[in-house]
Amino acid sequence: MNVLAFFAHPDDETMLGGGTLALLARLGCKVHYLCATRGEGGEAGDPPVCAQDELGDVRERELVCAVRALGGASLTFLGYVDPRVGPEDTLYPYTDNLTMLAGQVALSIRQFNVEAVITHGSNGEYGHPAHLLTHQAARLAVESLGDQAPLLYTVQAIFPGHPRLRLANLSDPAHLVIDIDADREKKLAAALCHRTQHALFVRRPSQELGRPMTVREVIEMTRLESLRRVLPPVQSSPADSLAEMLREAGVLL
Repeated sequence: MNVLAFFAHPDDETMLGGGTLALLARLGCKVHYLCATRGEGGEAGDPPVCAQDELGDVRERELVCAVRALGGASLTFLGYVDPRVGPEDTLYPYTDNLTMLAGQVALSIRQFNVEAVITHGSNGEYGHPAHLLTHQAARLAVESLGDQAPLLYTVQAIFPGHPRLRLANLSDPAHLVIDIDADREKKLAAALCHRTQHALFVRRPSQELGRPMTVREVIEMTRLESLRRVLPPVQSSPADSLAEMLREAGVLL
């Protein structure tokens, strides 16, 4: 099975669905990664790993490293520029041309003969405008392909006991809850690739726990990941090849 993992920034693939993506690769899927931006508007680390004007190049290399750790088959950057965070931590989308973005996603789906797309949830996880835009573009791209459309799944779907509620898409009840324990070391290896983002990864969990946490500890908090099938609607076609593969692998709760 060919899978397209489409995300807004480097590190989204790992922190939002890295265990699932590594698992799919282990099960024999060719997972192709499509990243809208190089994350040049984000943080550079604390202390900084690089200068701000070098961040795009550095995060591009970090994503190459992470995709390799997750067993990915290919990596493509769409070339959009990630806007800098604004006053009071205001976040922005990376384009206002949804139609062109969706067309680029549809082209990648055709190029790799994709049978399933995995992307951001309908709430953009914590409401990030770039994540919301990416979700919308993926949905529009899949809908545009008619009878040739792949499955469309979204990450961080909500379920009872979700380990990181801040990242959960509260409007997206999970269809698949996945035990990623066997692939957590691969997710950790990918997270360690994203050196510029380590301070960001641990900041909120450390505040919540009341002590400094390591990247490993943050990854070990998440034994479960989840997906919601958006298209085709589950009620119209309950079974699909991706769900059956995970069920046969014995990783679904």
